Parts: sequence; structure tokens; C-alpha cells
Amino acid sequence: MDDRLIVAMDVPNALAGLELAERLGDAVSFYKIGLGMLTGGGLALANELKQDHGKRIFLDMKLFDIGATVEAAVRGLAQFDLDFLTVHGDPHVIRAAKEGAAGSRLKILGVTILTSLERADLDAGMMQAGDLHEITVERAARAFEAGADGIICSPREAAAIRALPDSRLIVTPGVRPQGAALGDQKRVETPTSAIAAGADHIVVGRPIWQATDPRTAAQAILSEIRAH
Repeated sequence: MDDRLIVAMDVPNALAGLELAERLGDAVSFYKIGLGMLTGGGLALANELKQDHGKRIFLDMKLFDIGATVEAAVRGLAQFDLDFLTVHGDPHVIRAAKEGAAGSRLKILGVTILTSLERADLDAGMMQAGDLHEITVERAARAFEAGADGIICSPREAAAIRALPDSRLIVTPGVRPQGAALGDQKRVETPTSAIAAGADHIVVGRPIWQATDPRTAAQAILSEIRAH
């Protein structure tokens, strides 16, 4: 199966997640489980999909704290034998997460700038002045230097990050098929353009799980990226 498509399970709970996975069947091999489902049985769902259904799992926690806390949290999560885990891309967080993941196969991905943010949002948060694209690429470079196995960025920065001398895995949310509603995403591209820019994996949620036929919606995206 083509694992370049990661389906975001932004559904209310584990039961809804299992139902979605059953509808998607063998069309999808990789799922993202995030904070929105954490209190709805997200870890149990991740474990069931991994162990009982052979799926790959991306746990999107975006951890951020002092190093010792991040290291302890990642060490606990690593026992679930999952595939990807997100932390904030700050170097001290990356280093701590890598320590926590030591001895496991869990890959640590650093978040650069959320795809729902624009320059005005960074200004409101009193973050560094400058071009958002350049800041994202610099955060990716620093995450790689700190040992990140990959990064999360919008498709618009993927090509520049792929060109970095130490580039690794690139995972891009903010991907919408042509004509799909943007929702809360702002820096958005199509599946084809994201893959063409150098993304290893694209993350798609609502255009699939809100579709009348999620399996057909997922297959259409897969056909699009395979044609690239």
C-alpha cells in the first residue's frame, strides 16, 4: 500500500475512528491520531490499529515542555511501538525527545510553523519578525541539527527544506484536493503539488472523513499522487 497518504483521524473518539478505518479498509495504511482524540481513547485506538490491523501510526502530540518532561513523556509513548511522534521544533525539545525515543523505532518529527498560521498570527504571538517562509526553513534546519528524524511543514516550504544539506523526512499537513474547503488551514496546496515539492507524506483529514464515501475520496487522492 502507498503510505504517502496519512489520514488524519480528527473524529470524536476511538469508536468513530475504528468505524472510519473499517470504511477505508486496505485503501489506507497510515493514520494520524492527534490531541483532539486523546481523551476519546486515542492511544487505545493507535495501539489497536497498529497491533491488530497492521497500520502505521503518526501520533500528533506536538509536545513542548522542559527537556526532562519531554524526555519522560516520549519514553512512555515509545512503548506503544508507533511510527511518528510530533514535538515542537525547538532544539532543546528535539534533543530531549530523541533521548526519550532511544532504543525504539519511533521517529521524532519537529513542528516548524503550524499550517493554520500566517505572519499576522506570529505577530500576535510576539514571535520573531521576518518572512514566514524563511523562519520555517530555518526552524527545520535547526531541528535537523538537533537530531530530528523529520519535520512538519506546509507544502509551500517543502521544496526549500528538501534542498537543505541535511534534509530528512518531510510531512505536510495543509493539503486539500482541488476544490475542497480550506477549513482552518491557510497555507494550503494540493496533494500533487505537495509531493512534487518534496514531501514524503501528506496529511489529509476532513476531505476524507467528511466525505460521503471516505474510501473513494482516499483512493482519488492516492491516484492523484501516483500519477505524479
